[in-house]
Amino acid sequence: MKIPEKFDSIRPFEPEELPQVFDRLISNPQFRQAVSYVFPGVPFEALAAKMRACKSCNDFQLQFCYGFIDQLQQKECTSCDLDASVLDSTRNYTFVSNHRDIVLDSAFLDKLLVDAKFTTTCEIAIGDNLLSLPWVKDLVRINKSFIVRRGLPMREMLVASKLLSEYMHFAIAEKKENIWIAQRVGRAKDSNDVTQDGVLKMMTMAGEGSLAERLVQLHIVPLAISYEYDPCDYLKAAEFQLKRDVKGWKKGPADDIESMRTGLFGYKGAVHYQCAPCIDGYLLSLPADLSKADFYKEVAAHIDHEIHRNYRLYACNYVALDLLEGTESYAGHYSEADRSRFERYLQEQLDKIDVPNKDEAFLRERLLTMYANPARNYMSAQ
Repeated sequence: MKIPEKFDSIRPFEPEELPQVFDRLISNPQFRQAVSYVFPGVPFEALAAKMRACKSCNDFQLQFCYGFIDQLQQKECTSCDLDASVLDSTRNYTFVSNHRDIVLDSAFLDKLLVDAKFTTTCEIAIGDNLLSLPWVKDLVRINKSFIVRRGLPMREMLVASKLLSEYMHFAIAEKKENIWIAQRVGRAKDSNDVTQDGVLKMMTMAGEGSLAERLVQLHIVPLAISYEYDPCDYLKAAEFQLKRDVKGWKKGPADDIESMRTGLFGYKGAVHYQCAPCIDGYLLSLPADLSKADFYKEVAAHIDHEIHRNYRLYACNYVALDLLEGTESYAGHYSEADRSRFERYLQEQLDKIDVPNKDEAFLRERLLTMYANPARNYMSAQ
């Protein structure tokens, strides 16, 4: 397949490019160090040979990523499953999901799609703010990621967004790939998952026909991701206090790396992925005379509703809601043992936070809110 040159700077690598990219990575000391951490006890030469034997990005995912994610699931999850029963595994879709973990939201999905016998995994939308190291950018593009450029002046941002939209339409229509993209820029730090209009507007910058027809061409599937425990919860709570107390505070590259490491190797408990039906039919049922603003608002609200109603709630979500509201309204959903276990967990996470003038009451409220909001949204969606 001939891929237009205009996509070269953002698309995943093609098979003929891989040998040169592998050579770059294998000779990079930081990459070698990272690999030795991820695959302890395995000789690097053996891993390099295995890498060089991969003929495509799909090969790389199956040979390297699948086994690594499988080991993570076994070690850090009590369960990790996908319900895609409403989808046709021979078709390809754009999965629009809530966003909890920088790396694992899409990585778990890829493995689960393989297990569910889908014909391919996902091409993954990833922000260039996470790719400050050249070897990391190489690695994610081998892992079927395409690059979302961030922090540009308005005129450049419009050009970059149009190119991104054109690439997504090309990946679905011509490459017959699936796509994963978060419903918003960055993770919802308080777990209040809301679709940003800007994501939908970007998607309609390419394609043919009306706004609805352009989105239909992407075959959007709202995807609800439910983690029992978020290993990064205490890092997110610390961010809330730093943003509150330090004027102009912003995360740096080191903070993102810490979040990626903590998210990867921290305990997650049960994890569930629930696919809602593809929204093609819904989109075509919308009134043709909707204004642009109302169209995006309606579609975003529909995606939110589908994600919210498809959450899997755990005992900790109900405990958090009762603790936050000072009631026992949801005590029927958990035991005393569940409540004690979550309160111990909460204190352990609070103890990990190291910020100036640590405000434990504020931090506790932030942590509780992260676990309560999915329950609030779920109940509102019923």
